[in-house]
Amino acid sequence: MEKTSGTGRKAVIRQMAEVLWENPPAHSPGANSKMLVRPENCGSRLVDYRISNYQPMSFVESHAHKVQEQIYHVLEGEGVMELDGERKVVRRDDVIFIPPGVQHAIHNTGKGDLLFLVITTPPEDE
Repeated sequence: MEKTSGTGRKAVIRQMAEVLWENPPAHSPGANSKMLVRPENCGSRLVDYRISNYQPMSFVESHAHKVQEQIYHVLEGEGVMELDGERKVVRRDDVIFIPPGVQHAIHNTGKGDLLFLVITTPPEDE
């Protein structure tokens, strides 16, 4: 469903079940995300909003962003968040803020899936 605002931009309602899981670059097999709000699928200008599900032993390689800020919100499971070389266990309801320039990675070290939201602004790291 889409609704046009006074600015000519459209509001969008997406059914999460209709969005396919993707395995983004630099993510191990089993580290998948649904790109729920992005410029190419909703016309967002300021935000990338996704849900990620990492199976046990899955991870994203350590990396840093030039200009992007990120928030990770753990919904289920447990893992290890690495921030500039320091590792800390993260679990359900933990929220992690990552400013630009901070090397980071997340690993599922638990027995079940690690489910979390990732909010990134701006959507592209340019």
